Amino acid sequence: MDGGASYNPRTVEEVFRDFKGRRAAMIKALTTGISLLSLFSYSFVIFLKERPLSFLSYLSKFVCFFMLITFSGVVLLADVEEFYKQCDPEKENLCLYGYPSEQWEVNLPAEEVPPELPEPALGINFARDGMQEKDWLSLVAVHSDAWLLAVAFYFGARFGFDKADRKRLFNMINDLPTIFEVVTGATKKQTKEKSSVSNHSSNKSKSNSKRGSESQPKYSKAAASKDEVEDGMEDEDDEEHGETLCGACGENYAADEFWICCDICEKWFHGKCVKITPARAEHIKQYKCPSCSNKRARP
Repeated sequence: MDGGASYNPRTVEEVFRDFKGRRAAMIKALTTGISLLSLFSYSFVIFLKERPLSFLSYLSKFVCFFMLITFSGVVLLADVEEFYKQCDPEKENLCLYGYPSEQWEVNLPAEEVPPELPEPALGINFARDGMQEKDWLSLVAVHSDAWLLAVAFYFGARFGFDKADRKRLFNMINDLPTIFEVVTGATKKQTKEKSSVSNHSSNKSKSNSKRGSESQPKYSKAAASKDEVEDGMEDEDDEEHGETLCGACGENYAADEFWICCDICEKWFHGKCVKITPARAEHIKQYKCPSCSNKRARP
């Protein structure tokens, strides 16, 4: 278990770099592979570059090379297949280790107690044959995510990271997809869903803008989503509502909060101040703030 070349990261950046290396290694073990076909192809290209060939000579060598690979039964030697083979349920408790060098290893847990670093999940091999392969890999991925966080914040505690450093480290880590999301393909699904939501919000905003010239919109645009912020929507909201004050608490407009406008007095309110959520606002045809509702209720 010395594939990690022991070193102790002491700054937030170094711990994050350590985290990324270990993460890349474990993702490699659970998902990716190297094709022998790719290796042979690369070698063949190098061979071609080293000596000039006529078209017929090139073609004949290419055909021979292709047939050699095809009939020799070259298959994909994926890391995930190798990982699967190494996790034999008949063996003792095994762990998946990821190292900063982006190399992975299946091995027995450390013998010393307590270990130098937090240990990954023990006995990942025992459940291999009792589950579908994709479910087993997902389970290992979840435990791998937990282990990576444990190692990162172990370094943080050991080298005295303060609150600001811990928060910065977590935010840097949180910007990356988890191993579980990569293994299950959840990252791609989330990207598609965000794109769909962004398009829906854009169309809805245009629709509200058209109705705005005829009457007051029933509710404000919800706080800009992360995708909208990236597209510049935050700047537009700030320009439009920068000087707006909440009719309930008197605080300024913030781009990351949901606001709603009263159709009677035309005052804006934080959704939380008047207990209105974006989902509930979708079903309100005409919104009346608490003050206007009380006025209408009086005889």
